[in-house]
Amino acid sequence: MVTTIQALNWALHDAMEADPNVIVFGEDVADPEGGGVIHISAGLSSKYGNRCRSTPISEMGFVGAGVGAAIAGMRPVVEIMLMNFTAVCMDQITNHAAKIRFMSGGQTSVPLVIRMMTGAGMSNGGQHSDFLEAWFCHTPGIKVVAPSTPADAYGLMLSSIRDDDPVIFIELLPNHWTPGEAPVRGQAIPLGKARVAREGSDVSLIGYSRSAIDFLVVAERLASQGVNCEVIDLRTVSPIDWDTVYASVAKTGRAVVAHEAVRSFGVGAEISSRLHERLWRELKAPVQRIGSKDCPVPYSKPLEMGYLYSQADLEQAIRTVLAN
Repeated sequence: MVTTIQALNWALHDAMEADPNVIVFGEDVADPEGGGVIHISAGLSSKYGNRCRSTPISEMGFVGAGVGAAIAGMRPVVEIMLMNFTAVCMDQITNHAAKIRFMSGGQTSVPLVIRMMTGAGMSNGGQHSDFLEAWFCHTPGIKVVAPSTPADAYGLMLSSIRDDDPVIFIELLPNHWTPGEAPVRGQAIPLGKARVAREGSDVSLIGYSRSAIDFLVVAERLASQGVNCEVIDLRTVSPIDWDTVYASVAKTGRAVVAHEAVRSFGVGAEISSRLHERLWRELKAPVQRIGSKDCPVPYSKPLEMGYLYSQADLEQAIRTVLAN
């Protein structure tokens, strides 16, 4: 058993060992500054020298440096400490990293990974806790990854570094210290391929990151009551593995989609819409969609828990689709 912190540290070590073009930089990532705010890059600068270096507090500057390094043939892994801080450098991400392949007629690629943590539940406040994946899923040219387990974090990070397009790599902050099955060192997990985390026949539960974890807990609880849930962990949020999603929902005829981000205008809306368009005749009930409240993440712990969807919300949604 390992934590996500250890799994990602292994992934960065293994990628840098295998390819001298892999470089890592961001705020406080080098060992003299602690090897990252939660030590994911610990040991990298000691072993690989200037290939891992700390930067000034300037997301626009060091993400732009990552774009330039990627164009020049490197494979940068840039850490933005918290996902909300992508707002500071959206021009570099959406107008440069995402579009250069298109605007160069395919002559120039941008093999850039941008790591970031986020997630409510730790009283970090409204400017440090948002899930903003829909911003990037709505941007052509960017891939978006959101693992839920240490093993997936390791394998998806390897694939992200090897990919020739920019990848947004989202880490669930409260889950960094939760142990899980250890990855197989050197084994990558393909981007754009979902995982059937639990097979079932009554209803398909579709999530990623926190919601995939919560769906598994709820599915096991309902199994004791005779409800057989299938859990799909998307792992890659853009592009979505539609073949796996469609196959599951065509089999069960029912679906619940959930994400930590606010409910309105989220990834769940896209999944729900496509399921209704593609599988209208197979659906036995309307797709249920769960997200957090449409407000900034509160600092107060009780309010923060009220902002987040709950496992009870997931269970109620499952019972709603099963009632039809």
